[in-house]
Amino acid sequence: MLFFDFEVFVEDWLVVVLDMDAKKEHVIINSPADLLALYEEHKSDIWVGFNNHHYDDYILKGILCGMNPKEINDFIILKEEAGWKFSNLFKEIPLLSYDVFQAKIDRGLKFFEGSLGNMVKESSIPFDIPRKLTEEELQETVKYCRHDVEQTVEVFMERKSDFDAIISLIQMFPESLSIKDIGLTKAQISAKILECERVSRNDEFDLFVLPCIDIKKYKKAIDFFLNPDNHDYSNKMTMMIAGLEHTLAWGGIHAGKEKYMNLGKGRQIWHVDVASFYPRLMIFHDLLTRNSRKPEKFKMIYNRRIELKHAGKKKEQAPLKIVINGTYGISKAKTSSAYDPRNANLICMNGQLMLVDLIEHLEKIDGFELIQSNTDGLIVSLPDTDEAFEQMDDICFEWEKRCNMELEFDEISSIWEKDVNNYVFIFSNGKIERKGAYVKELSALDYDLPIVNKAIVNRLVKGIPIEHTIMGCNDLKEFQMIKKISSKYKCLLHGGYWEKYKGINPSTGRLKTFSKFVGNAKEMNERCVRVFASTSLQDGGLWKIKNDGSQAKVEGTPEHCFIFNEGVNGVTVPSKLDRKWYIQTAYDRIAGFGIDEGR
Repeated sequence: MLFFDFEVFVEDWLVVVLDMDAKKEHVIINSPADLLALYEEHKSDIWVGFNNHHYDDYILKGILCGMNPKEINDFIILKEEAGWKFSNLFKEIPLLSYDVFQAKIDRGLKFFEGSLGNMVKESSIPFDIPRKLTEEELQETVKYCRHDVEQTVEVFMERKSDFDAIISLIQMFPESLSIKDIGLTKAQISAKILECERVSRNDEFDLFVLPCIDIKKYKKAIDFFLNPDNHDYSNKMTMMIAGLEHTLAWGGIHAGKEKYMNLGKGRQIWHVDVASFYPRLMIFHDLLTRNSRKPEKFKMIYNRRIELKHAGKKKEQAPLKIVINGTYGISKAKTSSAYDPRNANLICMNGQLMLVDLIEHLEKIDGFELIQSNTDGLIVSLPDTDEAFEQMDDICFEWEKRCNMELEFDEISSIWEKDVNNYVFIFSNGKIERKGAYVKELSALDYDLPIVNKAIVNRLVKGIPIEHTIMGCNDLKEFQMIKKISSKYKCLLHGGYWEKYKGINPSTGRLKTFSKFVGNAKEMNERCVRVFASTSLQDGGLWKIKNDGSQAKVEGTPEHCFIFNEGVNGVTVPSKLDRKWYIQTAYDRIAGFGIDEGR
């Protein structure tokens, strides 16, 4: 396995390749012959990069074809075209490549470098410098390119389970897949396993309600989906269901109490979850993409996954879950051979109606309270009596049999809910469920403002005062904010602040509050920085400059901050760290969960 990264300039190019098997580094500068020799030696190995399916793969193939890499670079970067469109010759260069980058969720390699606590630095050499680079400039570029390749290795190791799962699928389904498919996305692999063939249809909104659905009180929900005027994916409807305002849309159903807190005293709280909701709709209601030539494969995969789940074999389930959980998504993707929008709409619509059906029947229980509705489940509160539970159990059992679904019940001892997308609750077995930007479970690749996250969760779950968590921590990494600007911004500025003052408005002659920028701001070479709140007035704010020259404060940053882009692992906090800023931020955020204290 080789990890690689290209850097392309006007008159130079280079690549750093780490051969993990031989534990050897290759640095190739402006030498197509050396690159060809390396490629020929390792053409049967897997080449791994970060966003290489968008960029580096095509630079590599282009150089091997004798092309100018700068022209390919500009085609991809400046013209924003897909690399494969540049030349049909790329098809003639076989390459087993795997991309660590996950397009829909990732915020870039530099963000990961920051989260991991590593150095976040960029070369000072402009990519558009109109001449050959000096030897010193080339070596600086090699240094930073090597760093990025090393970081790609770290990200790969954090996500190795994804790679292992794809390898397992290739081994499980040799009739559909081979090692040549290692570079496919999970969606593409699922479509190949199900042997999908693209079919053109004109029945996207030929919708029907499944006969098992029994809705009487809330028929307005059915009317919304069947009304042709609403057959536009931007349309949605709000309606009161069980005393809670629900949003029904073409992406799912959502409702949740806001600023809600319940410690379960005098009530029983249940998380009622539909197990494998969409897969069961596909299997038992015949709503799998109609493009699959082997629909029985999906049911076989589903059944095998259930067997492994009951046997407690979590690792063995992972590859199968890729197909089970991803098939609905590919049936909505226009670029997929599995694209079947009618069945995707039927799944989404009937799934929502099934939940409305369940709520309508549960609402008959005296003292029933709905806390949250989401795509595949409910959170409900009942009087703390055996009779109330038995009523719920009977209603749910009847619903399961009628709809051919399976419900899972987990009792919640305590819940704090900001809204339907942000909550923390503790199950009766002690397990903690967390969702939302402020309280989500942190990972090595998503370690942004961790001290505030931990302070909020500690306060909610353990009753630990926010100040105790923040004042008791001396690890600088815990206080980091990772801020990154997109391509629509020219650069970051650090320093200075806006000062308000009163003066006479010359157009009205009246007293008015004005703002002026005080201090000097320094343009930064980096587009991604690690930010910390500072008590020093010498440390200014962080600003982003648009390409048109307009200036704005980087959201979420303090007025006074310092930047530390060196490696931060093991570094203790300096005396100028403004702990009070983090404490106030935690109090501001926790107020959304219905806890208003310390402000």
